Amino acid sequence: MSIPENIWKLGEEREKARQVKDFALADRLRDQLADLGWEIFDQAGSFELREKLRYTVVENLRSITPIIDPCEIAIAMIVQGFQEDVLATVASIRKFIDVPIILLSLDEVGPLVEIIDEKTVVIKVIEECGWGPAANALLQNVPSQFLVIMDPSTRFLGNPIAPVLTQLKEGIFSAVGWKGGLINLEDEWRSVDDKGPGEVDVLFSYFIAVDREAALEVGGFNPRALYYRNADIEFSLRMRHAGGRLLQMDLPLIQERHHGYHDVDPDFREGQSKKNYDRILERFRGKNAILSPRR
Repeated sequence: MSIPENIWKLGEEREKARQVKDFALADRLRDQLADLGWEIFDQAGSFELREKLRYTVVENLRSITPIIDPCEIAIAMIVQGFQEDVLATVASIRKFIDVPIILLSLDEVGPLVEIIDEKTVVIKVIEECGWGPAANALLQNVPSQFLVIMDPSTRFLGNPIAPVLTQLKEGIFSAVGWKGGLINLEDEWRSVDDKGPGEVDVLFSYFIAVDREAALEVGGFNPRALYYRNADIEFSLRMRHAGGRLLQMDLPLIQERHHGYHDVDPDFREGQSKKNYDRILERFRGKNAILSPRR
């Protein structure tokens, strides 16, 4: 990697300061390099310069600490490949609103580094983990009053945050989303019917905004959910079981190709989806009293 001339000169000045034991100057030059995005490593009679990573790397989800400063609302996405989709989605968000965006990458960061700025944070997790634990890590470590968890395939056509915030701040609903539905009682809870905007039993994680405190109180998403599909249904029913109400809204959003469904191994997709839904049936089937009165 080519090191800019001004950066190299600062490194040489720091090395000279160290050699004459002017450690105060050496520290100031080290800090100046850091401000410019470079780290300096001392070696015997020399030094090495490395460009600082613009993103955070953690060994596992437990190593994540609060990611941003406290705020009213933030957007979070779990990234598993298909980074070009993420770039397009973030670009669509930035056309309409400037809120913190947190990208939790379970793969290589790749081109995501291009969009990092003061309001766009990337965290790479080294240890393999599932969707449910990753979503919980976001709930636990994004200190916003409300948190949007969305899929990288969902694009903004306008500003959905404003109407979502209006609803959440009224305190009637614990979660507001774009797609959702009502549990089908006729087939014994084995499907969900989309009845359009209104109070619903479940919301899908294409775009779901939650009162973060309420979500944490119910334990968030099931940590056994390795795959997203149906994990959002179980989370929704946890919220309703605790007395929370869910609202489906018409929002200015569109879904492009959903790679997380269409372009993963079908055996893995169907196997993990079934496991997630079997847990729903085991825990909630028959508890009709927790469902929305709207049928």
